[in-house]
Amino acid sequence: MVESQLTPNQVHDPAVIAAMAAVPREAFVGESLRAVAYLDEDLALSADRYLLEPMVLGRLIQEAAPRPGDRALVVGCGTGYGAAILARLGLSVVALECDPDLVAAARANLAPLGDGRVEVVAGALAEGRAQAAPFDVILLAAAVEQVPDALLAQLAGDGRLVTVLRPGAGIGKAMLMERAGETFSRRILFDAATPRLPARIPGFSLAAGFVF
Repeated sequence: MVESQLTPNQVHDPAVIAAMAAVPREAFVGESLRAVAYLDEDLALSADRYLLEPMVLGRLIQEAAPRPGDRALVVGCGTGYGAAILARLGLSVVALECDPDLVAAARANLAPLGDGRVEVVAGALAEGRAQAAPFDVILLAAAVEQVPDALLAQLAGDGRLVTVLRPGAGIGKAMLMERAGETFSRRILFDAATPRLPARIPGFSLAAGFVF
Protein backbone atom coordinates (compact mmCIF):
# COMPACT_ATOMS: atom_id res chain seq x y z
CA MET A 1 0.00 0.00 0.00
CA VAL A 2 2.75 2.44 0.94
CA GLU A 3 4.93 1.78 -2.10
CA SER A 4 2.20 1.42 -4.73
CA GLN A 5 -0.48 3.84 -3.54
CA LEU A 6 0.77 6.38 -1.02
CA THR A 7 4.23 7.55 -2.04
CA PRO A 8 3.43 7.67 -5.80
CA ASN A 9 0.44 9.90 -4.99
CA GLN A 10 2.18 12.64 -3.00
CA VAL A 11 1.79 11.15 0.46
CA HIS A 12 5.30 11.92 1.64
CA ASP A 13 5.06 12.79 5.33
CA PRO A 14 7.12 10.10 7.11
CA ALA A 15 4.86 10.11 10.18
CA VAL A 16 1.69 9.62 8.12
CA ILE A 17 3.32 6.84 6.09
CA ALA A 18 4.53 5.10 9.25
CA ALA A 19 1.11 5.34 10.89
CA MET A 20 -0.67 3.92 7.85
CA ALA A 21 1.88 1.12 7.60
CA ALA A 22 1.39 0.26 11.27
CA VAL A 23 -2.43 0.21 11.48
CA PRO A 24 -3.83 -3.00 9.90
CA ARG A 25 -6.49 -1.88 7.40
CA GLU A 26 -7.91 -5.38 7.17
CA ALA A 27 -9.00 -5.19 10.81
CA PHE A 28 -11.48 -2.44 9.92
CA VAL A 29 -13.47 -4.22 7.20
CA GLY A 30 -15.72 -7.27 7.15
CA GLU A 31 -14.20 -10.71 6.85
CA SER A 32 -15.27 -11.02 3.21
CA LEU A 33 -13.19 -7.94 2.28
CA ARG A 34 -10.03 -8.66 4.24
CA ALA A 35 -8.29 -10.24 1.26
CA VAL A 36 -8.76 -7.01 -0.74
CA ALA A 37 -8.33 -4.55 2.15
CA TYR A 38 -5.25 -2.95 0.57
CA LEU A 39 -6.71 -2.28 -2.85
CA ASP A 40 -6.69 1.41 -3.74
CA GLU A 41 -10.44 1.81 -3.62
CA ASP A 42 -13.27 2.60 -1.23
CA LEU A 43 -14.52 -0.50 0.57
CA ALA A 44 -18.14 -1.04 1.60
CA LEU A 45 -18.83 -1.00 5.34
CA SER A 46 -22.60 -1.26 4.89
CA ALA A 47 -25.14 -0.76 2.10
CA ASP A 48 -24.25 2.93 1.70
CA ARG A 49 -21.18 3.66 3.86
CA TYR A 50 -17.57 3.21 2.80
CA LEU A 51 -14.01 3.11 4.10
CA LEU A 52 -11.97 5.77 2.31
CA GLU A 53 -9.39 4.51 -0.16
CA PRO A 54 -5.86 4.67 1.28
CA MET A 55 -4.51 7.36 -1.04
CA VAL A 56 -7.40 9.75 -0.33
CA LEU A 57 -7.26 9.18 3.42
CA GLY A 58 -3.48 9.53 3.50
CA ARG A 59 -3.47 12.79 1.59
CA LEU A 60 -6.33 14.28 3.61
CA ILE A 61 -4.57 13.47 6.87
CA GLN A 62 -1.26 14.79 5.57
CA GLU A 63 -2.85 18.09 4.45
CA ALA A 64 -4.53 18.49 7.84
CA ALA A 65 -0.99 18.77 9.28
CA PRO A 66 -1.72 16.83 12.50
CA ARG A 67 0.67 17.37 15.40
CA PRO A 68 1.18 15.17 18.45
CA GLY A 69 -1.06 16.49 21.19
CA ASP A 70 -3.65 17.94 18.79
CA ARG A 71 -7.33 17.23 19.36
CA ALA A 72 -9.17 15.69 16.41
CA LEU A 73 -12.77 14.96 15.47
CA VAL A 74 -13.52 12.26 12.89
CA VAL A 75 -17.04 12.76 11.52
CA GLY A 76 -18.59 9.56 10.21
CA CYS A 77 -15.80 7.45 11.63
CA GLY A 78 -17.27 4.21 10.26
CA THR A 79 -15.37 1.30 11.74
CA GLY A 80 -12.63 3.55 13.14
CA TYR A 81 -9.76 3.30 10.67
CA GLY A 82 -9.14 7.03 10.21
CA ALA A 83 -9.41 7.58 13.96
CA ALA A 84 -6.82 4.86 14.54
CA ILE A 85 -4.39 6.54 12.12
CA LEU A 86 -4.77 9.89 13.87
CA ALA A 87 -4.32 8.28 17.28
CA ARG A 88 -1.16 6.58 16.01
CA LEU A 89 0.09 10.05 15.09
CA GLY A 90 -0.28 11.10 18.71
CA LEU A 91 -3.60 12.93 18.55
CA SER A 92 -6.46 12.75 21.03
CA VAL A 93 -9.44 11.70 18.91
CA VAL A 94 -13.22 11.90 19.17
CA ALA A 95 -14.70 9.44 16.65
CA LEU A 96 -18.31 10.38 15.87
CA GLU A 97 -20.72 7.97 14.21
CA CYS A 98 -24.51 7.83 13.79
CA ASP A 99 -24.96 4.22 12.67
CA PRO A 100 -25.36 1.93 15.73
CA ASP A 101 -23.70 -1.04 14.02
CA LEU A 102 -20.71 1.06 12.98
CA VAL A 103 -20.47 2.58 16.46
CA ALA A 104 -20.22 -0.92 17.91
CA ALA A 105 -17.65 -1.96 15.30
CA ALA A 106 -15.52 1.13 15.89
CA ARG A 107 -15.52 0.59 19.64
CA ALA A 108 -14.47 -3.03 19.20
CA ASN A 109 -11.77 -2.15 16.67
CA LEU A 110 -10.34 0.72 18.69
CA ALA A 111 -10.49 -0.93 22.11
CA PRO A 112 -7.03 -2.55 21.65
CA LEU A 113 -5.49 0.95 21.69
CA GLY A 114 -6.43 0.88 25.36
CA ASP A 115 -4.92 4.22 26.32
CA GLY A 116 -7.81 6.63 26.02
CA ARG A 117 -6.56 8.29 22.84
CA VAL A 118 -9.84 7.62 21.01
CA GLU A 119 -13.37 8.16 22.32
CA VAL A 120 -16.08 6.69 20.09
CA VAL A 121 -19.36 8.55 20.47
CA ALA A 122 -22.80 8.13 18.89
CA GLY A 123 -24.59 11.22 17.61
CA ALA A 124 -25.78 13.33 14.70
CA LEU A 125 -22.85 13.82 12.35
CA ALA A 126 -23.75 17.34 11.24
CA GLU A 127 -23.79 18.53 14.86
CA GLY A 128 -20.24 17.43 15.60
CA ARG A 129 -19.27 17.20 19.25
CA ALA A 130 -19.54 20.72 20.64
CA GLN A 131 -18.94 19.65 24.25
CA ALA A 132 -15.47 18.39 23.28
CA ALA A 133 -14.55 21.31 21.00
CA PRO A 134 -12.45 23.07 19.91
CA PHE A 135 -10.62 20.69 17.60
CA ASP A 136 -7.31 21.28 15.85
CA VAL A 137 -8.21 18.77 13.12
CA ILE A 138 -11.61 17.70 11.78
CA LEU A 139 -11.75 14.85 9.27
CA LEU A 140 -14.99 14.13 7.41
CA ALA A 141 -14.53 10.50 6.44
CA ALA A 142 -16.77 10.63 3.35
CA ALA A 143 -17.62 13.02 0.54
CA VAL A 144 -20.29 15.63 1.28
CA GLU A 145 -22.20 18.25 -0.69
CA GLN A 146 -21.49 20.90 1.93
CA VAL A 147 -19.79 21.28 5.30
CA PRO A 148 -22.24 22.24 8.07
CA ASP A 149 -21.52 25.51 9.86
CA ALA A 150 -21.65 23.66 13.19
CA LEU A 151 -18.52 21.72 12.27
CA LEU A 152 -16.58 24.78 11.14
CA ALA A 153 -17.53 26.48 14.41
CA GLN A 154 -15.88 23.65 16.34
CA LEU A 155 -12.47 24.28 14.79
CA ALA A 156 -9.81 25.80 17.02
CA GLY A 157 -8.53 29.26 16.13
CA ASP A 158 -5.94 27.77 13.78
CA GLY A 159 -7.85 24.53 13.09
CA ARG A 160 -7.94 22.55 9.84
CA LEU A 161 -10.86 20.61 8.35
CA VAL A 162 -10.41 18.14 5.49
CA THR A 163 -13.02 16.42 3.38
CA VAL A 164 -14.09 15.74 -0.20
CA LEU A 165 -16.76 18.06 -1.58
CA ARG A 166 -19.09 16.55 -4.21
CA PRO A 167 -21.97 18.99 -4.70
CA GLY A 168 -22.97 17.59 -8.10
CA ALA A 169 -22.76 14.48 -10.23
CA GLY A 170 -19.13 14.97 -11.19
CA ILE A 171 -15.92 13.97 -9.48
CA GLY A 172 -15.29 15.37 -6.01
CA LYS A 173 -12.65 17.83 -4.89
CA ALA A 174 -10.61 17.12 -1.78
CA MET A 175 -10.60 20.31 0.27
CA LEU A 176 -8.62 21.85 3.10
CA MET A 177 -10.55 24.42 5.14
CA GLU A 178 -8.55 26.47 7.61
CA ARG A 179 -9.62 28.81 10.37
CA ALA A 180 -7.71 31.95 11.32
CA GLY A 181 -9.62 33.58 14.14
CA GLU A 182 -13.09 34.23 12.73
CA THR A 183 -11.98 33.88 9.10
CA PHE A 184 -12.22 30.65 7.09
CA SER A 185 -10.34 29.82 3.91
CA ARG A 186 -10.46 26.79 1.68
CA ARG A 187 -8.12 25.25 -0.84
CA ILE A 188 -8.70 22.53 -3.42
CA LEU A 189 -6.18 19.72 -3.01
CA PHE A 190 -6.92 17.06 -5.63
CA ASP A 191 -9.72 15.20 -7.44
CA ALA A 192 -11.37 12.27 -5.66
CA ALA A 193 -14.24 9.95 -6.59
CA THR A 194 -15.09 9.36 -2.93
CA PRO A 195 -18.69 8.19 -2.30
CA ARG A 196 -20.95 10.76 -0.64
CA LEU A 197 -22.57 10.33 2.72
CA PRO A 198 -26.08 9.00 2.00
CA ALA A 199 -28.89 11.55 1.83
CA ARG A 200 -30.58 9.86 4.80
CA ILE A 201 -27.92 11.44 7.02
CA PRO A 202 -29.11 15.05 7.45
CA GLY A 203 -27.11 18.23 7.33
CA PHE A 204 -24.70 17.61 4.46
CA SER A 205 -26.91 17.99 1.39
CA LEU A 206 -27.40 21.21 -0.54
CA ALA A 207 -30.87 22.69 -0.87
CA ALA A 208 -32.64 21.71 -4.08
CA GLY A 209 -31.84 24.05 -6.95
CA PHE A 210 -28.46 25.16 -5.63
CA VAL A 211 -25.88 25.62 -8.38
CA PHE A 212 -22.20 25.22 -7.38
